[in-house]
Amino acid sequence: MRAELLAVGDELLYGDIVNGNAAWLGRQLADVGVEVATSTVVGDLISDIATAIGVALGRADAVIMTGGLGPTQDDLTREGIALAAGVGLRRDEAEEATLRRRFEELGRSRSGAGGRGVPEMNFRQADLPVGARPLPNGPGTAPGVQLEIGSGVVYAMPGVPFEMHEMFTRSVLPDILRRAGQPAVVVHRVLRTAGMWESMVAEALADEVARLEPIGNPRIAFLASGGQTRVRITARAADRAAAETLIAPVERAARAALGAGVYGGDDESLEGVVLELLRVEGATLAVAESLTGGLLAGRLTDVPGASAVFRGGVVSYATEVKGTVLNVGRDVLATEGAVSPAAAEAMAAGVRDLLGATYGLATTGVAGPREQEGKPVGTLHLGLAGPDGTTSRSLRLPGDRQRIREFAVVQALDVLRRTLEGRPAVGGSALPEQARAH
Repeated sequence: MRAELLAVGDELLYGDIVNGNAAWLGRQLADVGVEVATSTVVGDLISDIATAIGVALGRADAVIMTGGLGPTQDDLTREGIALAAGVGLRRDEAEEATLRRRFEELGRSRSGAGGRGVPEMNFRQADLPVGARPLPNGPGTAPGVQLEIGSGVVYAMPGVPFEMHEMFTRSVLPDILRRAGQPAVVVHRVLRTAGMWESMVAEALADEVARLEPIGNPRIAFLASGGQTRVRITARAADRAAAETLIAPVERAARAALGAGVYGGDDESLEGVVLELLRVEGATLAVAESLTGGLLAGRLTDVPGASAVFRGGVVSYATEVKGTVLNVGRDVLATEGAVSPAAAEAMAAGVRDLLGATYGLATTGVAGPREQEGKPVGTLHLGLAGPDGTTSRSLRLPGDRQRIREFAVVQALDVLRRTLEGRPAVGGSALPEQARAH
C-alpha cells in the first residue's frame, strides 16, 4: 500500500512551525510496511488543498492529512476535502451534540465569549463532507475526517501532535491495515558511525548498495545529522525471524566495510558508548573545553550514571584561564597560540592532573564567525592525555558556528572512543587531517 502525507497550514509554509507530524507518521507507516511516496505541505486555500488531494490520490492509495480542522476561518481542510470529492458539507448532529457536551464538561459553555457561551464558530468542527465518517478525538474537540474518493481514501487529523497521535493509532492505522491486508513485517537495523563523513560511509558501502539495488530487499539508507552518519538497513518479510535472516549478512558486510567507524547500533549514543568503555576499563575522564564551551560535558552528563566515571570539566574560554587554571605554559601560548595542537595537548594534560582523572580530553579551535590567531573558521584541535601519553588531532569542520561546535563534540568523543577500543580510524589515522563537508 502506498500513502502520501499532506500537511495543511500557512504556518508550516512560513516556517513558524516545523512539520514534526510528517516525521512521526513516516516512522509509524514504515514500521508496518506502508510505503510513504510523498510528503507535501499546502497553505490555507480551499482550492490548493483540493488540488493537492487530487494529485496525491492519483499516485497513492491513501492520503493522510494533518491540520486545518479547527474552528477558525483559516481551518479549511474539511472544505478542501469536500471540493476534491465534488460534494458539499453537512452538519453532523451527533458530532455537534458531542461538542456541546465537551464544552459543558470544560466549563466553556458558561464562560466562553465573555460569558455568552460557546461561540457558534466552534461548531464548524461538526461540519463534514457528505459521505464522510467522523474520527473520534479523545483529547481534543475537532473530530477527524475519513472519506473515500474514487478508489482511494482520505484521512484528515488535527495538527496538534498529541491529538493526532491518538487518532492515528486508534482509528486511522487500523483502517489502513485492514485495507492493505496483512502487511509484511518490517525490521530496521541501525549502525551508528562517527569520525567518517556521510560521503565516506556511502563510498565504503557502495558495493553492498549496488548488490542490493536489483533485489530491493533489504535496503540501505544513509541518515546524516549532528556530525554522525547512521546506516539503516531495512528488510521486509512474512515474519520477524525471516526479516532478521535477510538483514544479518548485510549487517556483517556493512560492519566489515566500515570498520572502526561503527561505534554502536540502534539506540546507542556515542557518549553512552564512551562512558561504558571507561567503566569497563575502570578509568575516569575530565574535559577541558574552549571551542565547545561546556557542550562536551553536557553531552556526557546527559547519560544516567555518568558520575561513575566522569570527574568534571573546565570551560577555559579565555586564554588566560588556560594558563592559570590548566597550567598551559606561557611559551606555548606565546609561540603556538591558544588555537594549536600544543595548546590542546597541554589543556588535556592540565585538566587530567587538576581533576585526578585517568584521561583528559580537550577542545580548542575557531567556531566563527571570524578567524582567530590567523586560523580559519572551522579549525579544531583535540587533545587527549592518558596513561600512554598525550596526543592531538587537528581537523577542519564545515558549517556555521553551532554546527562546528556540535561536530567538535562528536569528534572529541570519537577520538577517546577509538583510543579506548584500541582501534585506528578508517584510512589508518585516528582522524582525517581535513574533514570533508557533506
